[in-house]
Amino acid sequence: MFSFLKLSKGIVVATLLVSATVNGQTPLLTNVGARPGISLNGKWQYIVDPYETGFYDYRWKERSQNDREAYWNSDVPTNKTDRKEHGYSDKYTINVPGDWNSQDAKFLYYEGTVWYKKSFDYARSLSGGRTFLYFGAVNYRADVYLNGRKLGSHKGGFTPFNFEVADTLLKATGNFLVVKVDNKRSADEIPTLNTDWWNFGGITRDVRLVEAPQQYIREYAIQLKRRSVDELQGWVKLNSTATGNITIEVPELKLKKQFPATGDSISFSFRAPGLKLWSPESPKRYRVVVSSQEEKLEDQLGFRTVEVVGNKILLNGRAVFLRGICLHEEIPSETRRAYSKADAVKLLLQAKALNANMVRLAHYPHNENMTRTADSLGILVWSEIPVYWTINFNSEEVLSKAKVQLNEMITRDRNRASIIIWSVGNETPVHPARTTFMSNLAMTAKSLDSSRLISAALEVHNVNGASVVDDPLGQYTDIVSVNEYIGWYGGLPSSARTAKWEVKYNKPFFISETGAETLGGFHSDSLTRWSEEYQEWYYREQVAMMKRMPENFVGLSPWILNDFRSPRRNNPVYQEGWNNKGLFDQKGNKKKAFFVLKEYYDEMEQQHKAR
Repeated sequence: MFSFLKLSKGIVVATLLVSATVNGQTPLLTNVGARPGISLNGKWQYIVDPYETGFYDYRWKERSQNDREAYWNSDVPTNKTDRKEHGYSDKYTINVPGDWNSQDAKFLYYEGTVWYKKSFDYARSLSGGRTFLYFGAVNYRADVYLNGRKLGSHKGGFTPFNFEVADTLLKATGNFLVVKVDNKRSADEIPTLNTDWWNFGGITRDVRLVEAPQQYIREYAIQLKRRSVDELQGWVKLNSTATGNITIEVPELKLKKQFPATGDSISFSFRAPGLKLWSPESPKRYRVVVSSQEEKLEDQLGFRTVEVVGNKILLNGRAVFLRGICLHEEIPSETRRAYSKADAVKLLLQAKALNANMVRLAHYPHNENMTRTADSLGILVWSEIPVYWTINFNSEEVLSKAKVQLNEMITRDRNRASIIIWSVGNETPVHPARTTFMSNLAMTAKSLDSSRLISAALEVHNVNGASVVDDPLGQYTDIVSVNEYIGWYGGLPSSARTAKWEVKYNKPFFISETGAETLGGFHSDSLTRWSEEYQEWYYREQVAMMKRMPENFVGLSPWILNDFRSPRRNNPVYQEGWNNKGLFDQKGNKKKAFFVLKEYYDEMEQQHKAR
């Protein structure tokens, strides 16, 4: 359920109403790295539980809160006659954050339940405040227990969530946190059963205890007003009705503005003379301080505008060509989920080496390190929720789950200058129920954040030799984006020479995927599939086609930066559980096609500078 708060100056704040009684979650905190607290990362003990014995009894009933055999309760026998059939031990430990698949061979294909336990002491730094347990992401379902009491649960493998923790539940010493993690795929979840990436399980992102005063700043938005060069506007949302002032500071610009709190929200607008705009060429960021009478939060923010005018995308009022690349949240050389700032830097510097100015984060929200690093490096971002392929489009429950993930993605990252596109899905099949489902998501995204573009990877079909883009979802998106593989899934790369494109919508047209698969280091003639020469030929023909595209063509993000794991890919010679469409191979080496695309991107950059 969404609530729309109409503030002054026409600013609308959309928030997802999450009751503390619904799955135990409290409304999502933002900018948790700027708040006091402690990290719970590190070694956790674990129990593998494929039969979910710790959760259900032998009649398949969920165990009661105080059931001594429940795995969220103490595993320490009270005396020598006490029977305990579960136990946590340092013999079995796992790293958090991290996926379980890469940490032990027995987990490689495992899909099911693993119980995690972390013991810790806790000394509060803020007296009289509140405490929240924050998870960056857990794939897929998390049931969370602290000192034997259930805090709540969350579904969704790529977005953050938090629970408020009562002071009476936390102890100075001897706390134990237990998380039941279940990554089984399901037809009625987001994503659904069928995907083309590895279903990494585990607590894959940071875990923190976060402190806040009794009245705290929950979230905020600070952005450059559209078609302005120096007017900042936004809002601040508190957890409860407040009195006094909210202060916005930009010290470098010697700006300090105060606004009286009315209710639990404020809106603001003020000029910032001398403001330098954020762009890929100059990713300028400012230290911004948001404070109330009880709390002060600091952030690093860039300011830019993005909009569609006619059939062009304008960044800071100037047409931009998106030299993009898709990427998964994966470090292939270590066959693991990426999670750290160092991982983000590594992946985005690979994109920079290609001379890309944009990345499409496939096919789910990546961790916050990725989007913040993109801000610092000046890389534009397409961020997407995993509404992928054949979701149950007739289910209101599934739609609700998609909206929750959409809200969590936007809430966490709405202040990241790098993000210019929110995507609501990928390659969903055209039929009325799907279009209703997807258009609902597109309109929800726009209501949550009208400052960015909304898109999805649409369907394209062949009519009399022409690639026709008339997907009805296109009327709800700001740009028309399609995936095409002319010369890989049908024909040879030379088929691109006669390709014709017919786009129904007079909107910016973007190729969100294209690519061919090759095993890195396998060389042959260009007609031999799976060879680097075939992929190189494919990219040469694609680049030639891109140069003949309609005038509303605004860029591309080929598939994909790195080879990545996928259980769907089972050629015993050329795949072995890998999707090898990367421009970097499994060991991080550049394939021959890398240089073809880079040459094109260098050329497009020079054309942009010459305008």
